[in-house]
Amino acid sequence: QVQLVESGGGLVQPGGSLRLSCAASGIIFSDYAMGWYRQAPGKQRELVAQITSGGSTYYLDSVKGRFTISRDNAKNTVYLQMNSLKPEDTAVYYCNARRVVTHWGQGTQVTVSS
Repeated sequence: QVQLVESGGGLVQPGGSLRLSCAASGIIFSDYAMGWYRQAPGKQRELVAQITSGGSTYYLDSVKGRFTISRDNAKNTVYLQMNSLKPEDTAVYYCNARRVVTHWGQGTQVTVSS
């Protein structure tokens, strides 16, 4: 059974930082592209960052220079380091594992507010 378990969300003030983690089980983690999506109320889910099995990365323009995605294949975990957070980053953040089949985590809430 595939499981993606996110952690690290919470409430942070503008300009603050959070690190999200996603621990995977039930898959050959190193074979998968791993991504972080987010969905704000009333908006479509969007891809925030992705890291391929080979280590190539992609970032949404609005997070470039502020967010960093990384993976630790030995720990079956993908991370999203989020710095200089803005209120518009507020959303539920979802972990995604993609190969032939796509798997999703349950999501973790990130709220940026003073």
